[in-house]
Amino acid sequence: MLTETASQTAGPYLHIGMMPAAAGLDVAWGQGWNVLAGPDTQGRRIRLEGIILDGTDSVVRDAMVEIWQADGNGRYPHPEDRQDKAGDGAFRGFGRTAADFQTGLWWFDTIKPGAVQGRHGTVMAPHVNVAIFARGINIQLNTRIYFADEAEANAKDPVLRLVEQEKRRETLLARLEERQGQPVYRFTVHLQGELETVFFDV
Repeated sequence: MLTETASQTAGPYLHIGMMPAAAGLDVAWGQGWNVLAGPDTQGRRIRLEGIILDGTDSVVRDAMVEIWQADGNGRYPHPEDRQDKAGDGAFRGFGRTAADFQTGLWWFDTIKPGAVQGRHGTVMAPHVNVAIFARGINIQLNTRIYFADEAEANAKDPVLRLVEQEKRRETLLARLEERQGQPVYRFTVHLQGELETVFFDV
């Protein structure tokens, strides 16, 4: 009797090309992308950190996380952002990091983004756009991180209001911890299960 050939999840190979130091390669380029706030960056400096859990609540240790966010004034550092507000030329807005292979922890040193003007004049609460890459994920997962201490702004956010269940909206909130005088926002991504993070089609 013939039996099915065993399968193995492919990848991720992205560390080799996009985060070579994480893959053990002695390559200087592409590193330091998890520090978005330089010495001249304006705004409230924060650390954004978290872990990614799979459907069995096991830590995903081979993930890569990318973020894209507005500066402290709520303006994206991109020519397509035509908001009538000053931008911060010392802030690039894009970050990339690999989860620690031992702990699964990923982090960014950045600034808390300002509120962004959305379509039709609506105002979006401060948030960070996130893309998650990992083994078994053929197309990256896209989500947002909002800040739990921005309750009033979150209640008016047009994207958060599309998520009908309050319990589901809570999967998009980062919680503030004060650590040695530094504000740290902690965010856990659940890929599956009862607490599955809300993901977006973009």
